[in-house]
Parts: sequence; structure tokens; C-alpha cells
Amino acid sequence: MNQKIKFLLLAAIFISGFCSLATELVVIRQLSTFVGTTVVTTAIIIGCIMSFMAWGYYHGSTVSLTFLPVRKKIYSSFIRLACFLILASSFVLLAAYFSCFYLLHIQNAPLRTFLFCLIFLSFPAYFFGNITSLLCRYLHKYNRNYTGRILAVDTLGSVLGSLLSTLVLMPFIGVNYTIVFLVVLCILTASFFAKKFHLFTWIFIPLIALILNHSLLLEKIFGIVENNAVSTIAILNVDKGKSKLMILNDTFASKISQDENLLFQYVVFIENQFIKTLPKNKKHKILVLGAGGFTMGKDDIFNDYTYVDIDNTIKFHAEKHFLGIPLSKNKKFVAHDANQFLNENSEKFDLVILDSYSSITPSPSLITHEYFSRVKNHVADGGIMVANIATKPNFSDKYALKIDNTLRSVFITNLHSQIIDKFNPWDTHAPDVNIVYTWYNFPNEGNIYTINKNTLPWDR
Repeated sequence: MNQKIKFLLLAAIFISGFCSLATELVVIRQLSTFVGTTVVTTAIIIGCIMSFMAWGYYHGSTVSLTFLPVRKKIYSSFIRLACFLILASSFVLLAAYFSCFYLLHIQNAPLRTFLFCLIFLSFPAYFFGNITSLLCRYLHKYNRNYTGRILAVDTLGSVLGSLLSTLVLMPFIGVNYTIVFLVVLCILTASFFAKKFHLFTWIFIPLIALILNHSLLLEKIFGIVENNAVSTIAILNVDKGKSKLMILNDTFASKISQDENLLFQYVVFIENQFIKTLPKNKKHKILVLGAGGFTMGKDDIFNDYTYVDIDNTIKFHAEKHFLGIPLSKNKKFVAHDANQFLNENSEKFDLVILDSYSSITPSPSLITHEYFSRVKNHVADGGIMVANIATKPNFSDKYALKIDNTLRSVFITNLHSQIIDKFNPWDTHAPDVNIVYTWYNFPNEGNIYTINKNTLPWDR
């Protein structure tokens, strides 16, 4: 075996490792829009990929090792990888897949994730494993000392695939064009193992990837203006052009309209009850965790606002595509994880608004006792915490019970809840509605009325 072939085989192992990890992360990112980002869904994706990759490793150890069949096998595997990468990660196709799940009434996120992985990730995972196994055997056949090099090259490819895809590709060119990049990389690698020039295949597959993932198509069909490592942001004109809607990761985040009846009613409620009623004797400090489209306090140019959101592009798109105007000077945006912001900041606020809860799958880190304790510590004396939670008002599922219990374990006294939307209290299968929890940071000695000791005449 000459040096050129050795280098080619090692390069193919490197690219296989690179693409396998990058594909895994791209799929996790794309699926988060439809099934949320939880440890369970991530574990299902990783578990499925690793299981079928193991099958590919095993099957690659059983085939003939003459170079011609190996070259043919590697070529066809990389071509198939490119095709399945398009199928498994293109937003247009994912939206169609999950529409089918909704029609079939498959609402359970882990089940939807498992079915998707079984159908669309099993084959590419198998090919990744199969390619690596075949190439390792072929190199090891001619030089047993290559084992360490093979493992090093494969691991290095995986590491770079993980880092470059999340730190460079997705943030700077977007998830959609990262998919195109990976497809082109697979096709180029396949071309090195081809016996003859396949112009149609090599041009047609990347062209399909580019068409399905082109920004203009995504904006035309879904209104998507940003598709980075953190968020998929879409802006749509709705209500026959009377309203504009911002969608973050398939969740209705913000809405603006001249007609108050068309707005999200929980936003109207918080605005009217807690923002417009702020005393005018001083500038109050307001913290909004979950910036969305910056509609909380949109028209308030007097009080000081701090908006926190993990996506650093959200302000640009809100100003350009959603609000149409820059934020007023009394509004500051901080691109940060909410937990980290609360950990690193000691400032107290007169009003803290929690508006980062998705109706699909809430972020696990934002529903914990520890998180709410941090929020509590940032409410000034005499201040108010307001949290919009999308859940079932009749406690008909475990999430509704646990999120209520969690809030009350932190905000033990002075906590009220207000159901904003209409609902049927007897329907255990009713959809989630907006419930606004309000906590007042006022002293409370915990006294109660009893038949033996009743101070009601002196308490009012």
C-alpha cells in the first residue's frame, strides 16, 4: 500500500468522524424545535446513533477486504450518508414529518423522538460505523501499527466535528448551510473512491441539499429569518395582516397588533396590571427573563428594562423584522443564559417577569427549585415577580402538579395564580393555557385565623 492510499484512507476516517459528530449535533439542534431540548430526548438521539453505529462496526468486520469492494462500499456509503443527512436534518422535511405525528396524535416527545431516530438516523449511523470499520481493517491488514493512528484520527475528526459545527459553522453560516456543508463534504469524500466521474450524482445531491436548506425558501415557507445553534426565529404576518407574530423554536414567542384583542392575553394582563400601574415617583428597574420580541413594556420609555435571552441575534431580528424600530434608550439587552445571568448579577429589580416557558417542552434548567430561588433573590423589597407558565389549570398532568409545587416551595407565602385563558375544569385532556403566577416580596409572619384567635376586626 503506497502513502497516497494510506493518506486517503486516514482522511476518509477523519471525515467520517467529523461528519458523524457534526450530524448528531445538527440533528439535536433541529429536533429541539419540535420536541424540545431535554436530557431524555438527547439521550434517545445519542443512544440510537451509537446503537446503529455499533451494528455498522460489526457488519464492517464481516465483508471481504479486497480493495475494489472496499472502495465501492466506501463510495456508496458516503453517497447514502449525504442523502440521509438531507432527509434527517432539513427543516422543511422535519416540519412535514412532525405534522404527520400531530395528525396521528403522537404527542409524547420521547416517543416522537424515538420513532424519528429509528426511521431517519439508523441508516446514517450504520454507514458511519461501517465506513470506519472497513477502513480500519484495511489499514490494519497492511500495517498493524496503524491501530493507534486510526483511533487518533477518528477521535480528532469527532472532536473537530463537534467544536467546529457548534462554535463556527452553525453560529456564522446557520444550521441550514451547515447541513449543505456536510453534504458537500460527504460527496467530495465519495468522489475520491469513485472509479469514474459521476457528474449527475455529485451535482444533483448537493443541489437538492441547497434548495431544501436555502434561506430564501425557509423564509418564504416558514418566515424563518435566523436558524443558528441556539434558535430558529420566524416572523409571520397573521390575522389577515393585522398582526405580526414572532416564533422561536416552534413556539409563539411574541405578537404585535394595533388591535388589543388580537394580542396574547397574558401579555395584555401583565402590561395592564403590573407595568402600566407602576408609580411615577421614580424610575423602576424591570427584569424580563425571556426577551422574545421585546413586547413586555414595549411602549414604556420611562422605566429601566433589562431583557435577558440566550440568543444574541434576537435583538437584531426583533428590531429589523418584528418591531421595525430600535429599542428605546431605557431598554438594555443581555445575551446570556438566564441561570448564569442570575448567578453572576447581584442587582435587585422592582419587577421580575419570567416569560421563557415553551408550551412544547420547557427548558429543564428553568423550572427547578434552584432557579426560582435565584429569581427570588433578585426581587427588591416590596417588588413583584410575575411568571407566565403554560400548563394545565386543573392539574391533570404531572407537569402541572410539579411546577406548581416547585413554585410554592420557593415562594412559600404571598403567591397568587391567575388563569388567563378560558378552559374547561372538567376536561382532563384539555390543552395547556397561560397561568400567571405572581409573588409579592412583602413581609408575612405566617399568621392564620382560628376559632380561638381571630383578629379580623383589627386586620382591615
